[in-house]
Amino acid sequence: MSYQDYLDDKKVILTVATTGGIHGKNVNPNLPEQPDEIAEHVAACEDLGAAICHVHGRNEHGENDASRLQAVNDAIRERCDDIIIQNTTGGQSTLEARIEGIRTDPAPDMASLDMGPFNRGDHIITEHNRHNIRTLAREMKERGIKPELEVFNNGHLNEVYRLIETGLLEEPYYINLIFGSGTFTMPSPENVLNLVRNLPENSEFNLLATGPHQLPLTTLSAILGGHIRVGMEDNLYYRRGQPAESNAQLVERTAKIVDLLECDLATPDDAREILGMD
Repeated sequence: MSYQDYLDDKKVILTVATTGGIHGKNVNPNLPEQPDEIAEHVAACEDLGAAICHVHGRNEHGENDASRLQAVNDAIRERCDDIIIQNTTGGQSTLEARIEGIRTDPAPDMASLDMGPFNRGDHIITEHNRHNIRTLAREMKERGIKPELEVFNNGHLNEVYRLIETGLLEEPYYINLIFGSGTFTMPSPENVLNLVRNLPENSEFNLLATGPHQLPLTTLSAILGGHIRVGMEDNLYYRRGQPAESNAQLVERTAKIVDLLECDLATPDDAREILGMD
């Protein structure tokens, strides 16, 4: 979890976030929404080196729907070889909706776990409290699901330390640092460095940055010994004014950058070993 890790040829885990639960085809028609579409994108990204797929469910109208995660998981398992499935438990307003992400059959390998609420625009305000966080963390531990701890701002890092004290997490802790607008951490190299310096011991970090910040800040993450998330959930453009053609287009570019940095991408088995997953 340092520049020395980069110098020591530590492998980089690449996560693709294909869909999200906010924007739809009206913003970029190439965004996958239905299970078969999502699975097709995930399979292409696995072939390019993605080890983890972070997925959301959408209903037939393209609206966020956690109950569709089972169908998404089934479609991915049918089309893919061994990619790690990470279901969302975020974005929904109630605990009952969030918890659907960890009650698929079989359980997902991983699941996201928001470390608090956030505000993103005038109408996207999540409701999420410590009771919800502990409840989700407890069930993830019981079901053998590795949590990815979603840190949307500096205050959420305090909540990571609080959750560690409960004993509901197992090392290494996997922390996703998120940079963007609203109440996300302001996107800058300085803020990346600050958060990385303050991470708990025995943790691995991943970096997510929205829009035009995705490319530079995820590259910085690799140099700091961290991991990378890209995809159309976080960024709908390949470059300014040019909509992304697919998730694979974004993954392919990142894989090339990792190669140019003389790093290796982690396979799904490598990722399981790095993250302490059975």
